[in-house]
Amino acid sequence: MNSEQVVGMKRRGRAIHVNQKAKLAYHDRKEAVLTKAGERSPLVVEEPSKRIHQQLEESQTIATVRYAGFWMRLWAFLLDMVVLFSINSIIIRPILRINEIGASILFTFTLESFAVALSFFLYFAFLTKYVGQTLGKMVFGLRVVSKNGEKLTWTQVIFREGIGRLIQQIFFWTKLIYLVIAFSPNKQGIHDMVADTYVIHEKE
Repeated sequence: MNSEQVVGMKRRGRAIHVNQKAKLAYHDRKEAVLTKAGERSPLVVEEPSKRIHQQLEESQTIATVRYAGFWMRLWAFLLDMVVLFSINSIIIRPILRINEIGASILFTFTLESFAVALSFFLYFAFLTKYVGQTLGKMVFGLRVVSKNGEKLTWTQVIFREGIGRLIQQIFFWTKLIYLVIAFSPNKQGIHDMVADTYVIHEKE
């Protein structure tokens, strides 16, 4: 037997050894997976009961929700208008007039009208996003909530307080769109519908 045959036999032996180790490792992994699957099987059995329990809790929560109607929301909105009028009259307009820039034109609007509109949006947007209610809603015990029950997102807030309200405020006659709240099943306005939100009473 020459040296080349000896080397070939050694290589075949190593290959067989590696193949056997690979097979053993595969069987070990398979047994480990089966063991874990067996250990987790009781949890899988418990999942449907947990899901049913969660659904019952959600249905009970939905049943106790009381949506805020047109008149209650109107009083809260009017109180917010009083707050905004005070802020604009005491802070924003005097600052603009002292600096003599209130009459400046910005995108076909005076700077004063633009500042008032911006304060309107920021007031509703920030309080709705971080508190869930404006000062008017706080007084009347109302809160804005997401349709899916999760925390309000900036996308919802921008659609609700920006685009939705702009549609209803852009002309005088478009304010009549607020009457949709009185006739919709869940007391939603157009701005609620575009943002998937409800306004509810905090307490029964």
